[in-house]
Parts: sequence; C-alpha cells; structure tokens
Amino acid sequence: MVEAAELVQPDAAAGAPFVKELVSVWRAQDTHGAWEGKKDLELLEPYILDKEKRRALPIVGDPDPDTIWRMELFFNAVALSVEKATGVMISPMLKMHHEGFGRMVLIGGRLIVVNKQLRDVHRYGFDNLGKLAAEGDKYVAGAVEMIRKFPDVANY
Repeated sequence: MVEAAELVQPDAAAGAPFVKELVSVWRAQDTHGAWEGKKDLELLEPYILDKEKRRALPIVGDPDPDTIWRMELFFNAVALSVEKATGVMISPMLKMHHEGFGRMVLIGGRLIVVNKQLRDVHRYGFDNLGKLAAEGDKYVAGAVEMIRKFPDVANY
C-alpha cells in the first residue's frame, strides 16, 4: 500500500507496485514503439487532474474515447495485479452509457471481485500520482480479499 507521505511525492508513488503495473499495461499498448522515448511519469500524466484542470472541464459532458481507454487501462492494471497476487484469472467488463455513467466489474471465475459504479467519466482522473497509486492499491486489496474469502467461487 502507498503510505500517506507518498501521496505528495511523485517519485515515491512512481515506485509503487500498482503504478509499475499500470506503466507496464501502457507500454504493452505501444505496438509501434512511439512511446519508447517517454518516461513512465509522462505516460501517466493524463491521469492527473489537479483542481485547475478539473475546473476547466464541464460539469456535464460526454467522455471522449481517450478518457474511457485510460480508465480501462487502469482497471486492466488492477486485474493483472490481482491475477499476480492470487493466480485467479480476472476478466474486466465495462458497460458505459454515452453520457459518461455506467459500471466496471472485474470478474474472477463466478465471483465479482470489483464492482465500481461510474459517473462523470469525462472527469476521470486523480489529484496526484500518489492518489492514483492508493486508489489502485485499494481495488487490488479489496479484490484479493474477496477472492480469499470466497475461493471456491473464484476458482469455479
């Protein structure tokens, strides 16, 4: 888990296991090598929406495909982290309305290990890298706990 002091230190949060997994997921998307010269923190920069950036976005709006893609990559990193921790194959499923609300579920066997209601997806992001890492860690820990609580359902 990411410590509270790491929430404001991007270098410390960049070393968090979840952030490393998210970077790996991003790098796997680069089939043509366009991002080889980019640093890891540059790849994750679109996830950071400080108060000024968030204020610049409309209160209501349709999410653009890039924002939805970033959110899917975030939850793919959660799924991979859970798979590594438990050995249970995790499948993400997204149901999104064009106006930016919906649901993301991560399923292991017959068990829903993450169930996230989504709203205002056009404003999807985190205040800083530490909060991104902490949120990812929270989902991973919750999913691992759920699998350990119901192993027969997860391994079905």
